[in-house]
Amino acid sequence: MTASAALVENWRRHLALDRRRSVHTVLAYVATAERLIAFLEAHRGEAVTQAMLARLEQADVRAFLTARRMDGIGNLSAARELSAVRGFLKFAGGEEGRVPALKGPRVKRGLPRPISPDEVVALADDIAETARDGWIGARDWAVLMLLYGAGLRIGEAVGLSGDVLPLGDTLRVTGKRNKTRVVPLLPQVRQAIEHYVALCPHAMERQAPLFRGARGGPLSPALIRRAVQGARGRLGLSERTTPHALRHSFATHLLGRGADLRSLQELLGHASLSSTQVYTQVDAAHLLDVYRNAHPRA
Repeated sequence: MTASAALVENWRRHLALDRRRSVHTVLAYVATAERLIAFLEAHRGEAVTQAMLARLEQADVRAFLTARRMDGIGNLSAARELSAVRGFLKFAGGEEGRVPALKGPRVKRGLPRPISPDEVVALADDIAETARDGWIGARDWAVLMLLYGAGLRIGEAVGLSGDVLPLGDTLRVTGKRNKTRVVPLLPQVRQAIEHYVALCPHAMERQAPLFRGARGGPLSPALIRRAVQGARGRLGLSERTTPHALRHSFATHLLGRGADLRSLQELLGHASLSSTQVYTQVDAAHLLDVYRNAHPRA
């Protein structure tokens, strides 16, 4: 096995075993590493080693992204490619490595609409991969999955305590005005929380916060907001990409797949149906946008 092949295999094992990323994410990140290595071998005319990756310059990464843009990828795909490159270089370079600073491409802004599933995954991946510790990355990933996969408010997510463990198929959440509701837990959301719990260095006590800060205290929502702000800048996503927007996307995507307003009201914890009805307007606007862009006579 060549040195570069060994690096890619170690990267794959790190993503799958240490980071416990999904099969889709592992395949995508490994494919990016393989493309980067193939490009560098042709670009520099020499075999790729760990020492070379540790010394890469900004110009090398920019040249790789330029080549990928010539392959026809768009801004969001280029931003995700850059995120995967950063993660691979940080891993491969070890303690001596450094990741060249490079701004991601800007994604064209439009009218407010739900964040796409691809954007959610790119956002969560970037935040998890750039976290200073593995357990902090797992924590942030789990919180974002609760917002997008279960429709929680950020305050509701960070307000969960250890008494929700062990997790089942549903989660009891206390929202505004101390109103309690039960939300279903998708397997992916449950796995994200369980992965975080397995890595967290702080004891999970029933009355203590489930999500902890670096020193063991309660996790502040501001930390998640700052992490999302940093990731959207690196990925070139619009300012509408906020933690609360993930909850909006949860609601809009459910409505688009046939959920009725009353059920959606219960899942979101809205006191009145009028608060939920705004999502019918968002969904209608999104459908009109799709129609105008796709219909030959629009």
